Amino acid sequence: MESPTVTSDIAEEDRLRADLYDFLGVLLAGPPNPALLKQTARLSGDETDLGTAIAALARIAQHTKAPAVEREFNALFIGLGRGELLPYASYYLTGFLNEKPLAALRRDMAVRGMTRAQNVYEPEDNIASLMEMMAGLITGRFGTPAALTDQKTFFNKHIGPWAGHFFTDLEAAKNSVLYASVGAVGRVFMEIEAEGFRMSADHSA
Repeated sequence: MESPTVTSDIAEEDRLRADLYDFLGVLLAGPPNPALLKQTARLSGDETDLGTAIAALARIAQHTKAPAVEREFNALFIGLGRGELLPYASYYLTGFLNEKPLAALRRDMAVRGMTRAQNVYEPEDNIASLMEMMAGLITGRFGTPAALTDQKTFFNKHIGPWAGHFFTDLEAAKNSVLYASVGAVGRVFMEIEAEGFRMSADHSA
């Protein structure tokens, strides 16, 4: 994703949400390098479901070496011909790549001033890009921070219908070790986000 760097005053809670979206996006875009593994190993969690999942991810990262996680990432997402998982909205929603969900996403990206980075050739509806897009909407990376209603619209259309299923599959994938914990963090976070957006609708009703 190409985007202008915008520093904006947003609520601390929203900053933390955006940070977690960005973190998941980076981990899902490619295998973590030693620096990111070290950073992940230093994370700590509280007693909540999300905190417990983050603490578990940190524990596994402490014992994970970069070459091993690169092999794991390749087996999950690249493989010989294809990886164990296909992390695309079109595939999860229709069973095929490059289908209507991708076309709809591209229209919504254009409206919001989001453009694909020139050196990226993957379809835009891959999970890593969508995590990055949500972070950008929250922080104003594509202009001004998106209102909660716009965040909700984007999430419910492009992420909510399938991301939880993907993260559940990632938890259970036979090649997942570190990424099983990434899947747990993502699954719980998607549940929290979906519930938060539901609550916002109740309050505004």
